[in-house]
Amino acid sequence: MAVEYEKKDKIAVITLNRPEVLNAINPELKNELNSFILDFRDDPDLWVAVICGAGKSFCVGADIKQSKFGTAKRSETDTFVRPDRIWKPFIAAIQGYCLGAGLELALTCDLRIAAENARFGQPEVNVGVIPAAGGTQRLPRFIPRAKAAELILMGQPIDAQEAYRIGLVNKVVLPEQLITTAMQWAETICQAGPLQVGAAKEAIIRGYDVPLEEGLVIERELHNRITATEDFKEAGRAFVEKRKPNWQGK
Repeated sequence: MAVEYEKKDKIAVITLNRPEVLNAINPELKNELNSFILDFRDDPDLWVAVICGAGKSFCVGADIKQSKFGTAKRSETDTFVRPDRIWKPFIAAIQGYCLGAGLELALTCDLRIAAENARFGQPEVNVGVIPAAGGTQRLPRFIPRAKAAELILMGQPIDAQEAYRIGLVNKVVLPEQLITTAMQWAETICQAGPLQVGAAKEAIIRGYDVPLEEGLVIERELHNRITATEDFKEAGRAFVEKRKPNWQGK
């Protein structure tokens, strides 16, 4: 299997599993990853996903040995399901190299935790292409434009501390603490109602690139949808009874 998939209570752990090539993305890995992301999306018992890499790295990007230079065109009908279009949280747990399409995958996650040995970069210009899985578009939205241009145009990597300084990652930890921290964050998110968390993520993403007034309309619509759920009523009962809510995702 090019990707391992585990379900741990309400948390899905998706592990890129080609450590012999630092988890470079080939068609098999891409297809399996897509399948597991879809399973996570459609399973109501799964509330948060953690994406990580087996071995020493998160992902070095596309497997160049299996690429067909000159023919690998991007299609508008690409069927890959991106984590930032699924209204459940994704956490990227990153160690070692996170380059090219690997960084672009991490950028579609909501939270990014890095080990101290992590290295981030978009080296595509050095191998004859450009970041074409969202790198040129997401990176300038997440970090200062000048830093995004530096990473994309120069093709040179940065370390974990610089990634944290510019806001590319949320936290830097010791390598041995990486998965533990990611799971702790996932468990913290699971303490909240899954419908509420999903609606909050949807509001953030849908509202990001629209005018404020339009974003406020989206926010209000999602709020009204949430207040019509059973979980909203349960939250009120739990508050009055001074106990934790029993979330049902309904």
